[in-house]
Amino acid sequence: MLKTLDLRESSGNYLSVLPRPKAQGEPPVEAVRKICDEVRQRGDRALFEMTKKFDKVDLKELEVTRDAMEAAYSGLDPGLRNSLEVAAEAISGYYEIELHEDREFHHNGLIVQQMTVPVAVAGCYVPGGKARYPSSVLMTAIPARVAGVEEIILCVPPRSDGTVDDATLAAAHIASVDHLYSIGGAQAIAAMAYGTETVRKADVIVGPGNIYVSQAKREVSSVVGVPTSFAGPSEVVVIADNTVHAKWAIMDVIVQAEHGPDGLAWLITWDEDLAARAPSLCETLLEKSPRQKETAMTLNEGGYVVLVRDFQQALEVSNAIAPEHLEILSTKYEKMVPLIRNAGAVFLGPYAPASVGDYIAGPSHVLPTYGTARFASALSVVDFQKRIHAVEVSKSAMEYIAPHVEAIAKAEGLWAHGQAAKMRLKK
Repeated sequence: MLKTLDLRESSGNYLSVLPRPKAQGEPPVEAVRKICDEVRQRGDRALFEMTKKFDKVDLKELEVTRDAMEAAYSGLDPGLRNSLEVAAEAISGYYEIELHEDREFHHNGLIVQQMTVPVAVAGCYVPGGKARYPSSVLMTAIPARVAGVEEIILCVPPRSDGTVDDATLAAAHIASVDHLYSIGGAQAIAAMAYGTETVRKADVIVGPGNIYVSQAKREVSSVVGVPTSFAGPSEVVVIADNTVHAKWAIMDVIVQAEHGPDGLAWLITWDEDLAARAPSLCETLLEKSPRQKETAMTLNEGGYVVLVRDFQQALEVSNAIAPEHLEILSTKYEKMVPLIRNAGAVFLGPYAPASVGDYIAGPSHVLPTYGTARFASALSVVDFQKRIHAVEVSKSAMEYIAPHVEAIAKAEGLWAHGQAAKMRLKK
């Protein structure tokens, strides 16, 4: 299940020797493109047909009412409802610190004001169907609301009976979602990108999903805002040593693997005993999992135990992978933190499993995958906002800058650009 990779003699370009999930090299471009084209051309009709084809559900309505969300919230188990509200409070509190005041830049009489303006409609996608992820509802919709978005829409795949589970509906109520549609897959992304008779057209689309959902975001990125990160199947790299219980380390590898296939779950260690015990320990722990099948699919394809020389090499390998989640399970994590360069989210020390970030820490668990952590970050309020700059020029400022505008315009062969500035100096 967990395969062992010994990199102690390796150095330098680790990407040439590190295995990656197969899906990265085989995106379903043509299939997704066909789905998006169908939704764009045929709207609701295509959505009903695709839901019947892919989800095996014959829907009567695409939208779930606000009353249904409120009823689910009221009828939810009080313990779960309280936990969702605690998570929502943490998420909202964290993102409120990201809000920035508008700024002004003054230079030689020139004033440039930066204005922060939220998008009008945010589209959130949350996986569903066989599983349920009310946490992803909170992690996508709440940052949008904090950013000042006026209208939030949400797409969730329906269950086999055509409904959306109560926990997800309750989370949508807590997050003040305006419209919820029981639509999944690439067709949901297309519906939010292009709009249909029922589905509102979004300005930005966020949220995790499988390879079809992620590829659909790329496909529609010319007409709707999509964060730079590729939020695909879940990934985790656990760096562990002998200062932490072996069971903790292996369970944390399993945690992200249980999301299902096409993911990545790695244990990196310089402890030979831990590396040797890991595969059998993983099988033993997995026997208790109700999601044993889904977890095993991930581990069989993307599960590795990587043996390295020391913690420096462990971070070199992790930085090459650029994982969605990085755990440093060691009591000596402080000396490793400065070496981190590429990761979506980092969890430090023995008592910080990635599941804390999935639910309750505050920052969104919508994170960059497939190596996009090299240049992308976790979902934030910035993903729901635009920066608009307004330039104010006084007469004295124009006297200073006009010669420079004219000189650069002349070098570029753009006569009118220069004249527009120069003529303002004439009486």
